[in-house]
Amino acid sequence: MRRGFFITFEGGEGAGKSTQIRLLAEHLRADGHEVIETREPGGSPGAEAVRHVILSGAAEPFGPTLEAILFAAARLDHLEQIIRPAIARGAVVLCDRFVDSSRVYQGVTGGIDNEFMTALERVTVAGTMPDLTLILDLEAEEGLRRATERRGEAVADRFEKEMLEIHRQRRDAFLDIAARDPERCVVVESSAPPDDVARQVSEAVRRVMEKRLVQENGKAEDV
Repeated sequence: MRRGFFITFEGGEGAGKSTQIRLLAEHLRADGHEVIETREPGGSPGAEAVRHVILSGAAEPFGPTLEAILFAAARLDHLEQIIRPAIARGAVVLCDRFVDSSRVYQGVTGGIDNEFMTALERVTVAGTMPDLTLILDLEAEEGLRRATERRGEAVADRFEKEMLEIHRQRRDAFLDIAARDPERCVVVESSAPPDDVARQVSEAVRRVMEKRLVQENGKAEDV
C-alpha cells in the first residue's frame, strides 16, 4: 500500500489555519483521497484531555518546561493513535499545528533550552515529520484582531491573551524555521482572501504529491 501524506499547518493566532485545512480537505476529498483533519494539542482522546489542561491555563503557573512536556505527551498519543495509522493506510493527514509550534511557543518565546526541546522532540516524534508544512504568515496585529473577532464573547485562551510583542516574536520564529528548512516548509501570505490563500495551499500540496510520485516511479524503474 502506498504511504499517505502528512501535512501540517503552522502560524500565529488568527492566521486562518482552520479555514485552510477545511478548504484543502474538501479539495482533496473531491480528488478521491481519504483525508483526516486533526489538531494539536488534541486529535486523540488522551491528547484532547491534555489540551483542556493546557489551553485553560491550568499548567501555566508551573512554567513552560512542564507545558512542553504536556504538549509532548499529547503529541505522542496523537501520533500513535491517529497520525501514524492514517499515513500507513494511505490517507492524507492535515494537522493544525505540530512540532514547529512547540519549537516556537515553548522554545523561542517560552525560553526553554534548545537542547532540552530537541531531546523531547526526538523521543516524541521519532522521525515522523511532515511531508509538507504550510506556514500561514500574517502580521501579529491582524492575527490578533481576527482571533478576537472569531472568539466573540468567549474567553481568550492561554495563548491569545499574551502580549503583542510575543506574537511578533513568534511570527519571526516561524519564518526562521521556514528559511532553515525550505524543503519541508512553504510560507503562504494569509492576508489575502481565503480562496486566494487556498489556491496557493493547493498548489504547494500538488507539487509535493507530484514530487513523491516521480520519486516512486524512479525507484520502480530501478528495480
